[in-house]
Amino acid sequence: MATFKIFKLHFTSPLHIGDRHEDDGSSLKIIHSETLYAALLACLAKTGHTIPEDGDLGFTVSSLFPYFQRDKDSQPVYFLPMPLKAQPTEIKDISMAKKVKNVQWIDVAIYENILSGVGFSEAFIPNIQEAYLTNEQLPQDQNGSREFVRSEVSQRVVLDSRTGEEDALPYYVDKILFRYESGLYFIAEGDTDILEKALKILSIEGIGTDKNLGFGFFDFSIDELTIELPSHAKHQVSLSLFIPESKDQLSKLMDSEDIAYDFTRRGGWITTYPYNTLRKNAIYGFLPGSVFSLKDDDCSVIGKIVNLKPEIGEMTPDHPIWRNGKAIMLPINLK
Repeated sequence: MATFKIFKLHFTSPLHIGDRHEDDGSSLKIIHSETLYAALLACLAKTGHTIPEDGDLGFTVSSLFPYFQRDKDSQPVYFLPMPLKAQPTEIKDISMAKKVKNVQWIDVAIYENILSGVGFSEAFIPNIQEAYLTNEQLPQDQNGSREFVRSEVSQRVVLDSRTGEEDALPYYVDKILFRYESGLYFIAEGDTDILEKALKILSIEGIGTDKNLGFGFFDFSIDELTIELPSHAKHQVSLSLFIPESKDQLSKLMDSEDIAYDFTRRGGWITTYPYNTLRKNAIYGFLPGSVFSLKDDDCSVIGKIVNLKPEIGEMTPDHPIWRNGKAIMLPINLK
């Protein structure tokens, strides 16, 4: 049994999360741990807080995951990402295959069974509600959808900076909205006092992209999440975007026939003036839900922080650009 400190974000405005293709017309539905960490670090830097030379503020965070809450007085249902090794390889009822494949999020009660080695069986199929596997009955909207994190595209126009007149070309922004009292949350380990200080600033500044349009503002509260963890597990699953410390560590993590992983390229534009016309260096990280071999009993946090500052002569930024690839890991038994 492990108890984790979590931070619940209740959004007071729509949210837009730009993807790597920088298309405002589509938004991601997850904020990765390294993006959240970078935003918190930037908030502390603005207050004059001394940033350690290695970029380590003393805490590690998971990526942001959805939680469902019907109203302020009801208990929230916390979701975690589907471990990539958990989906069944064989389904007797072929008509259910697509329904199972669409599952992205598992509530904690069922997730504990997955961690213990029960695996994703056909017995879970009646509990699938769109992208969610949960014992909670999610309410339907007027269109029959149970999705409580929904996407809505709105049209905007560009104004000429000199005349204030509308440009002929419109553009579209995909905004994420949360139904009921639902929102996003993340798990934190380490010095959460400094994290809370940074989060208070971030809630006012906003998270995600298009903050100048009023997106990404939130209130937050602190809660605890208890998860029953298996003992003597031989594998571990990531809850954060993970960057291995070394080739040697990666080799040990890959030392199993039962690993399963996905990865993404992280980079993007520098956001501090006068370097915001420059791109950061890029690096690949393993996505939450990736499953690796576990050689040691203690697998709570592994990974490293990297500096993505580009070296481009006179235009080289005068400060490091940290990306935190430290990941919170949970032990998992596989069938």
